Amino acid sequence: MAPYEPLWRRIRREIQAKITTGLLKPGDKLPTTRELADEYDTSGVTVRKAIEVLIEAGVLEGRQGVGVFVADR
Repeated sequence: MAPYEPLWRRIRREIQAKITTGLLKPGDKLPTTRELADEYDTSGVTVRKAIEVLIEAGVLEGRQGVGVFVADR
């Protein structure tokens, strides 16, 4: 059995994988927190945690009142 992985880490990993494989490209807008929360059947807090970690890593870029985008690398 695989070790337990917190949901926010899975969300982070899956977003990162979509960027790595080119499914999400620099400048692409991510779905809203609410849409991602619905997709993963979780709370907005969990989604925001994953997104915050990716923003801190420079993978994503948050634009106040506009959304979250894949950063230009």
